[in-house]
Amino acid sequence: MRIMMKNVFSRIDLSSFVTGTTEHTWQPTLSAETNIPSYWLNWRFFVCAIFILTSLFLSSFLIWRYEGPIKRKADDQGEPTGVLYDDETWNTCVTSIHPNWLLGFRVFGFIVLLGLISGNAIADGASIFIFYTQLTFTLVTIYFGVGALVSIYRFKTGENCQNGVSTVDEELGSYRPPVDGNVFKSSNGHESHNRSTRQTASTLGYIHQILFQTCAGAVLLTDGVFWFIIYPFLTSKDFSLDFFIVVMHSVNAVFLLGETFLNSLRFPLFRISYFVVWTGVFVLFQWIVHACVSFWWPYPFLDLSSPYAPLWYAVVGLMHLPCYGIFSLIVKLKYLWLSKCFSEEP
Repeated sequence: MRIMMKNVFSRIDLSSFVTGTTEHTWQPTLSAETNIPSYWLNWRFFVCAIFILTSLFLSSFLIWRYEGPIKRKADDQGEPTGVLYDDETWNTCVTSIHPNWLLGFRVFGFIVLLGLISGNAIADGASIFIFYTQLTFTLVTIYFGVGALVSIYRFKTGENCQNGVSTVDEELGSYRPPVDGNVFKSSNGHESHNRSTRQTASTLGYIHQILFQTCAGAVLLTDGVFWFIIYPFLTSKDFSLDFFIVVMHSVNAVFLLGETFLNSLRFPLFRISYFVVWTGVFVLFQWIVHACVSFWWPYPFLDLSSPYAPLWYAVVGLMHLPCYGIFSLIVKLKYLWLSKCFSEEP
């Protein structure tokens, strides 16, 4: 097997386009040649392809159905599902915490995450970006970078902490209740008045919101799959944990949870579609690469040579629901707790 792997990697010549060493990066064994027709022309691949393509189609439909400026036009009967207000992109969830703290946290998070992913790339080479974990870690880094820009832009435009939320704050104290039905809706009857005086977010603000919800599900998926499936059952005997392996599967979640407890972003459920698209594009990318070049799969459950491949794809695919649902529950519980701790009794 070692000779076969050596021959395979000599053909791939990964060192021709990456730098650094991959001796610390987990590399599973190659179970079958992936760049031959017989690997793809079988029932396992077709079942998995139907599952992936159907998921991408349904996600695209949800995005088309609820996303976009036309879909967000408010009416007299309620607020559209996908609307986002400008102050929600840079403001904190309670007035007692100044938005500057959120700005500082985002800048600090971006610097730390960028340093960690850069250090991982320097230590193990650019080939780490074939892993979903490192790609998701990079996405979280981008989120914090965009978040920092959104917060900094607030100072440029001269907005203040009370922009668009003063009416609610005067009656509810220091708590800023979310106004969409997917989180926790205040029952004081002031939502319609508040909507009329608030500006909707810019395109950058919506990108920031979409990144937040995509990262939320992807981080729980990567960390959960690694700590509860890959490490204990598949790879604990093959390698020992090192600094970057632990960091890549923990620090991103810590920073994202910290961001969640500080910000005032909402969490509409339909944006799970972006999370599914993120994973689906990753799988399609892996298929294209492995169809062209034969080398190990970054995750064993992606290997289509196994007769259980369709089952593995279905299990990991269905895990998107609880991963996204758990984070949505965290957001709901945060707002529910804030409403009880900071709201004044009528």
